Amino acid sequence: MASRNPYETYQTNSVTTAPPGELTLMLYNGCLKFIGLAKIAITENQIEDRNRNIQKAQNIIAELMATLNMEIGLAKEMMPLYEYVNRRLLEANIHQDLELLKEAEDIITEFRDVWKEALQINRKQQHSPSKRTMP
Repeated sequence: MASRNPYETYQTNSVTTAPPGELTLMLYNGCLKFIGLAKIAITENQIEDRNRNIQKAQNIIAELMATLNMEIGLAKEMMPLYEYVNRRLLEANIHQDLELLKEAEDIITEFRDVWKEALQINRKQQHSPSKRTMP
């Protein structure tokens, strides 16, 4: 069944056709979006919105954790950081604490920015002409 909303169709297609690296970037951006919405909900005392958006951010963190390849050393270093962010989100939700949300947001922003830079470097390497020398 076709969607009546062209934007929804575009979003679905962009997710289903995106390479894995781009999907990770989308997850980071989605997490930041929900943290931002939760911050607004706290300032407006919207308890249900705060809870829903923090839980969405936590679900994204859980997905990022699930996709880590624990055979790679970097993944072993990232797992505790994701766990820390998840705890901060939980505590922010319980205590309606903007500072805890900001802390989680700062960490995820840094992850997102590093990941985005890595993707750009990878794209440049893939699209640059080979520097082959003649034997």
